[in-house]
Parts: sequence; structure tokens; C-alpha cells
Amino acid sequence: MNKYELENRLVDFAYNIIRLTDALPKNKVTLHLSDQMIRSGTSVALNYGEVTDAESKKDFIHKSKIILKELRETLIALKLIIKFGYHKNPNIIEKILIENNELISIFVSTIKTAKRNLQ
Repeated sequence: MNKYELENRLVDFAYNIIRLTDALPKNKVTLHLSDQMIRSGTSVALNYGEVTDAESKKDFIHKSKIILKELRETLIALKLIIKFGYHKNPNIIEKILIENNELISIFVSTIKTAKRNLQ
């Protein structure tokens, strides 16, 4: 996968997070989770520009770890929404959950490879 394909996946992921949060019922819990998910779920795409312009291998690794952290935070919020049954269409949230896990795997692998190449 080239960097433009990954960037597009991250943008699509952020878009789907926004759409998901817009569709949630409005209550104290969902508003809190939505706010958190919008921040973490969209920052992965926004931070990817930082990764592609990293000034060094160490900077690349550091910025990739930030994306990984945000993906993991989003994953927990998604799991909470599923656990509470807040979303009316479980197929949509399941697709987002699968993509989230795939993106986590990509960044874990990317970080491991970058660390190996650093030595």
C-alpha cells in the first residue's frame, strides 16, 4: 500500500467516525464519547500529514506512535458504544471497528519496521 492509499483510508476512517457520531442518540454518555471519538478518530488522518513530513526516522516513529495511540483510543470508544447498544445499525459500526483494527495493525507493523531500520 502506498502512502496515498493509506492517507485515503485514514480520511475515509475519519469521515466514517464523524458520520457514526452524528447518528448516535443524544444523551450525556454519547455526547461525551462522540466528542472524544471525533477528536481521536479524525486526528489519525490529520496527523498522517505530519508522519509523511517527518524530519528523521525517530520523528517518523514518534509521529506514527501518536496515530497508533489515537486509533487505540477510538477503538475503546467504539467498543463502549457497541457494549451500550447505542448505534441502530450494528453492521456500520462493525465495519468501522474492523477498519480501526486493520489500521492499528498497519501502524504497529510500520513502527516495528521503522525501528528495525533505525538500527
